Amino acid sequence: MSIIRQESLFDLQDLYDLEPTQRFDAIFSAIDIQPILTVVSKKSRFGPPVKLNYAAMIYSLVIRISERIPFIKDLVHRLKHDFIFRLDCGFLVSDHVPSEAAFSRLITQISESDVLERVQETLLLQAISEGFITDDTVAIDATHIEARDQAPAKEEKPKSEPKKRGRKSKEEHEKWILEKAEKEANLSLYEKPIEAQLNVSLNDLRTLVPNDPKWGIKKNSEGKNTFWFGYKGHLAVGTKSQYILQSLFSSGSLNDGKAAIPLLKGIQERLPSLVIRFGTLDAGYDYVPIYEQIYRMKAQSVIAYNKKNESDPIGFDKYFAPTCVREHSYQYDSFDSKYETIKYTRPKECRDCPLAKDSLCQKVYKVKITTDLRRYTAPARGSKKWKDIYKQRTAVERVNAYLKEYFQLNQIRYRTGKRAKVHFDLVHLVYNASKLACDRLSVQTKLLNQAA
Repeated sequence: MSIIRQESLFDLQDLYDLEPTQRFDAIFSAIDIQPILTVVSKKSRFGPPVKLNYAAMIYSLVIRISERIPFIKDLVHRLKHDFIFRLDCGFLVSDHVPSEAAFSRLITQISESDVLERVQETLLLQAISEGFITDDTVAIDATHIEARDQAPAKEEKPKSEPKKRGRKSKEEHEKWILEKAEKEANLSLYEKPIEAQLNVSLNDLRTLVPNDPKWGIKKNSEGKNTFWFGYKGHLAVGTKSQYILQSLFSSGSLNDGKAAIPLLKGIQERLPSLVIRFGTLDAGYDYVPIYEQIYRMKAQSVIAYNKKNESDPIGFDKYFAPTCVREHSYQYDSFDSKYETIKYTRPKECRDCPLAKDSLCQKVYKVKITTDLRRYTAPARGSKKWKDIYKQRTAVERVNAYLKEYFQLNQIRYRTGKRAKVHFDLVHLVYNASKLACDRLSVQTKLLNQAA
């Protein structure tokens, strides 16, 4: 079996070859902490004086992720006993070292706002303006994150009454319909089918997402179900630049497909200057509303097809390309963006076929993608271009693995979802800041080499 060598994510070595002071400054220069300071700083001139250096505390949380310091207590210990590290984090010689309780209060204040999301957006817009993000393809995937707390004991469900045999009476049936309608009306947004998200605002999609630790389930490489207690991190990654364009933090029980529309809407509304042409996702996102959202963004879906017990269409192959009388598949030729039409041409096997000469096998076959957004995509399913774009989806898998390996995504130590989300958002922010710092270093090195 041949080995496919993946391109490196980005060269962090250039960053870590620098002295700590220079390395920290490179990361800090990519992050605008002023909005965070506004949230955590004292709002009134009355009351006791402020004795804490909030800016340095924020930088310390950033460096904790970058330097892989596992616990806040370890961070406080290093700040107390490493004078140079304390100065590198921005503390003055006269500043008191914050306690664990002080850091805890700071994290609680941050968790009550969406300030980290706004800082992430500012960083991405800066990277776009500097020409480091030019992606036309976005890849979306989720990763599981285990909670460090012990999972609660499973509650024993009360035994339900045995169902009555036979058909319901008219009164019972009407009562059942009313109860079902009432139950569906009381469902939360993320308990409803995915299509309910299409016309909901981005703000509601992000504020209503459940983020408390829950039991999650997934299939491993052997096809067996595995369970974990905790969260899910959902990422939308630029396949070329490999920046995290949008992220969403949720309970571990949330279906992956229910995070796709919030991520896509986030790119559309928060990064309007970024023109996305393709969205590539695995078979876990094969839902009609996700195709619809990508279509509304004037982009094309490259999503693996999940058959879902559907029968094969007659007169078409497994990629939904038409077949001739002898069941040879037509070849994908081109896509007409003006009329949103896919063009297929006669199979090569039909060149010398007598049926083709008798006009029993048409030369060209055209179909509008709006006939069925799920089946008809541009480029067409099964074509070489479709497969090449789908391969780019591995970018998000590599970013997920990198966050866990080097940016402490698996080190969530908080009991509540709000505080756990702060850690997740910091990981997202530090990753993109490190990426931007590396890109800037690469440009500077290139300019110096050219000058020399």
